[in-house]
Parts: sequence; C-alpha cells; structure tokens
Amino acid sequence: MGKAAAARKLAAAAAYGGGGLSVVGASLYGVLRVEAMIARRAIGNADDRPPDSSGWYGEGRPGPAINIALLGDSSAAGYGVESVQDTPGAHLASGVVDGADRRVYLRSFAFVGAQTRDLRRQIDRALTLEPHVAVILVGANDVTHSRRPSESVRLLEVAVSRLRDAGVEVVVGTCPDLGTIKPIAPPLRQVARLWSQRLAAAQTIATIEAGGRTVSLGSVLGPAFGSSPADFFGPDRFHPSAAGYASLASVLLPSVLAAVGVVPVEDLVPEPARGEAILPITEAAVEAARIPGTEVDAAEVGGATRGTRGRWVQLRRRRRQPEAEVEVPQTVEGEPAPNA
Repeated sequence: MGKAAAARKLAAAAAYGGGGLSVVGASLYGVLRVEAMIARRAIGNADDRPPDSSGWYGEGRPGPAINIALLGDSSAAGYGVESVQDTPGAHLASGVVDGADRRVYLRSFAFVGAQTRDLRRQIDRALTLEPHVAVILVGANDVTHSRRPSESVRLLEVAVSRLRDAGVEVVVGTCPDLGTIKPIAPPLRQVARLWSQRLAAAQTIATIEAGGRTVSLGSVLGPAFGSSPADFFGPDRFHPSAAGYASLASVLLPSVLAAVGVVPVEDLVPEPARGEAILPITEAAVEAARIPGTEVDAAEVGGATRGTRGRWVQLRRRRRQPEAEVEVPQTVEGEPAPNA
C-alpha cells in the first residue's frame, strides 16, 4: 500500500471508528508490545517535573496580550532540562513576543507521558484561559505504547474540533520520526519509523478536516538532529536536549505567528521555488511527513474547498524567524485573567 493510500485509510478508519489493529497488522502486534516495554525500561521513568513555562512574556510590550495554550506530552512540557528558559514554551512565547511585538501569556497544560487520549482533560483546563492559539505536541507516546493509530487520530480530530468550535486557532506539531530513538531496538525501530510517519500524515488529515493547521516535526528537529543526535538528545537518548527544544520551537514559531495573524510580507504568497504548492490533502500530508518544518493548512481552488481527490490544502515551508532572546516568564499575583 502506498503512503498516501495508507494515510488516507488510517484517517478514514479514525473518522468512522474502525481501522485494523495497527498499520503493520495484527501479526506483529505482540512483538511490538514486548519491544515497546523494553524500550520504555531503557528510557526510564520520567519522574522529574520539567520547569513550568507558564507566565507572562514581553514586559513593556503593548497589549492586549496574545494567549497561548501549550498542550501535549513531554516534548511540549520540556522534560529533561533544568532551566525554564530552555523549555520549548519559553522559546515559543519569547519568539511570539519578538515577532508580534505584543505581550504574551503562555500556559502549559502538557505533562510527561501524555497520550492523545489525555488532550480532553488538558482542553478542559485550557479553555478557561480563552486562548487565541493552542499548540499541540502529541503522538510519540501513542506509538511507544502501541495504541491503535486510528484511535489516536480520531481523538486528535475531536480535540482540534473542540478548540476550533471555541474560536481557538490550532497548530499541531505532528508525531516525530521515532526511528531516530536509540533505545528503541529493531524490529520496533523500523516499525516505529513507519508507524510514526503514517501517524503524522493521518494527524495532518484529521487536523485539517477539523479546522486546524499542522507543522511536521519529521526527524524531530530537522536535518541537524539526524546528523548530530548527541547534541540534540538529552541524557536518556529519548527526549530532546536544551538545543533540541530550541530547534523544535523554531520549527513551530512561524506557523504560530501565522495562526495569530502575524505573517512577514515575503510569506504572504506561496513560492513554488521553495516547494510550496496547493495540493490534495493526502498528497500534502505524506509530503509534509517527509520534510520537517512543513506547514499544511486548508486552501481553496477557484472558490472550492475540495476537488476530485479530496480537500485542497496549502503546503508551506515558512522561513525560520531570527532567534529571540529567551525570557523568564513573569508571574503576576492576583491576575485573574490574562486578557488585560
């Protein structure tokens, strides 16, 4: 089965509540569960809580503030670093401050070990913030725990739909390529790569159908991650290092700025020379899963949202923003709502 067909089948299975046991078939399921248990023991238990990136950024910048909800797993929370300035939340909020010239209030609801099924309770809390944009990083734990991909995709679509119904813009960083994780041994490593790529493509389809946009994380942090894993992995060889989280945030930042309406003039029009194009959704989803930093968002062709091959989407490779000075978040005691 081709990658586009597999992604389409997986997303369709999620939409209708069906789907096979896994994208690799039931015959390997038992082997994968054993390998996953071994990998999790090698990685260890993530008992330490990462620094909390929640708070105010951009003191002295004009208001009203941009409210950001950070949802998902340890990659969103920043597990493995000791300084809050090394967390992806602090990098992302500081980048939005610099790019939008606005104050930012970021609240992290992510926690270590979260799976897609945990988004519901995170959103319960996040909606009280009335965020302008929600950034979701989830999926890796679904793969290492051998969750049914169709179920993970269905739950993500429900989560994105709920946020969009509340008027929240949504940016999903799709499942990273887990074939780069050293504690995951063959045959799980090869299957994890296939599984995570197909899950990422299906996450893209589900997110777009629900009204959000996606950014592919691919080999987690781009080409530098694959060539220098010692620099970008943390001590457990599973979670990113401080440099890794900085790179992850830099991949997400341009799309978060676009979601809140801050787009550089040079990025207003797609550039074919950069590989940007209007494509059918499944073709774009598979293409995005291959190349880190690729954004996929809904589009129209001749006023129509769909063609004979499905929904039209825009595939963008937005330019990275200059690295901003990372701030330490400020806590304003007695501030009941971050909308002032």
